[in-house]
Amino acid sequence: MLEGAGYELVGLDRFAPIDAAEENGRTFDDNARIKARHYANATGELVVAEDSGLEVDALGGAPGVESARYGGAQSSYPQKFARLYEALRTRGAETSAARFVCAVALARDDRILFETRAAVEGRIAPVPRGSGGFGYDPIFFYPPYSCTFGEATAERKAAVSHRGQAFRALRDFLLTMP
Repeated sequence: MLEGAGYELVGLDRFAPIDAAEENGRTFDDNARIKARHYANATGELVVAEDSGLEVDALGGAPGVESARYGGAQSSYPQKFARLYEALRTRGAETSAARFVCAVALARDDRILFETRAAVEGRIAPVPRGSGGFGYDPIFFYPPYSCTFGEATAERKAAVSHRGQAFRALRDFLLTMP
């Protein structure tokens, strides 16, 4: 997604071990900033960080920033799906409007140089469908494609996804940096 932006991308594994950033923000934007600043300070490098997840309207925005930990950090995605479907049933809903959200932050030292937030709107599918993608993709129904993200090809998903949108915006910004 950042190809041609003029920067060499490396993972944290290229550095001495760094303690994980404490993701204690209340929003995806907060967590992206926390991680970007933390790793930029630790490495002395220009750092991009993201935080993303699923928001379900009928659940008041849950799982939200707890998406990866919904149902417990060690729970599988099928277990997370079951918990989400049970929470919907408890509220008298079989489905709900939902969105995937991605917040991206770019930092150098303790300064945020760029940040963006993107979302893709959809609905919770009545049952999981598809084995493509990852995470909540099999339960996220995207009406324009008439399928879940788990059923969509990687190329079709990337064209509209929250991460695709956010990282295209980051790439555009990087192209303007000196």
